[in-house]
Amino acid sequence: MRAWRVARPGPIGSAAPLRFGEEPVPVPGADELLVRVLCCGVCRTDLHVVEGDLPVHRRGVTPGHEVVAEVVSVPDGYGGVAVGDRVGIPWLRQTCGVCRYCLRGAENLCPRSGYTGWDADGGYAEFATVPVDYALPLPAGYSDEELAPLLCAGVIGYHALVRAELPENGVLGIYGFGGSAHLTAQIALARGARVHVMTRDPAARELASELGADSVQGAADAPPEPLDSAILFAPVGELVPPAMAALDAGGTLAIAGIHLTDIPALNYQRHLFRERQIRSVTSNTRAQAREFLTLAQRYPLRVSSHRYPLERADRALLDLSLGRFDGAAVLIP
Repeated sequence: MRAWRVARPGPIGSAAPLRFGEEPVPVPGADELLVRVLCCGVCRTDLHVVEGDLPVHRRGVTPGHEVVAEVVSVPDGYGGVAVGDRVGIPWLRQTCGVCRYCLRGAENLCPRSGYTGWDADGGYAEFATVPVDYALPLPAGYSDEELAPLLCAGVIGYHALVRAELPENGVLGIYGFGGSAHLTAQIALARGARVHVMTRDPAARELASELGADSVQGAADAPPEPLDSAILFAPVGELVPPAMAALDAGGTLAIAGIHLTDIPALNYQRHLFRERQIRSVTSNTRAQAREFLTLAQRYPLRVSSHRYPLERADRALLDLSLGRFDGAAVLIP
């Protein structure tokens, strides 16, 4: 099969951190499915893995964790999935099941968790493996290309929305408007929220308006009304102070990314007083992923995606880093 590997983490634009070549099809473990990759979304987390913003967990890893795939083989004794079924491979790949976090339903905080495209090879390839218990069922009504971004961008955006504690018919601010944000905004709008989008990219502003955002303005501009909740999708710590200043009393800012540049000093009175709070977001649970995919079935989402052939994965990541497309990129083997 053909596959990409992170040869040496470094800047995607000025170095050659990725290597593309042929290698044997992976052999699944006793509890794993072997799948044929139908498509794989290109996530900003992949960029962080490739460029070294995230520490190396597996040398020479194949990135990619928004994988839509067809089952090729199933381990003996496992029911519920059959050869030929279509499944999703998400970021979360492994948890211990016995720690205090797993036992209280917060497996995303498991200290022994493992991740597709970071701890194990992912979907920038023609075949992959996934533990049976971590493969996700997929909603009907979407193409493979539309489904791929739902598996991380959609799921983590929904988790961030939950963490932001948006009240019923509340006011939500979204900072940055890429693959995850454009899906999260649609869920919030479908539930009756007013949504204000702050982003620097003209194409993203246009997409936000098309999807029904109540206002669209620059990345650090003030929204037209106080926010009950806000989500920071852009990995830019400098946006935390303006986002906090835009919150109403009791408001919550959820930071959705796995990586963030340094946050400038906050002023207690301007940014935090009156019970405003900041929350981080760490992966998601399988239950929450299934909950989001059920919502995606109930509220048909418009998925803005841009196709790249598998052999152009490096170009897709470069375009992502430079903000050359709105929505999400998807690799097609």
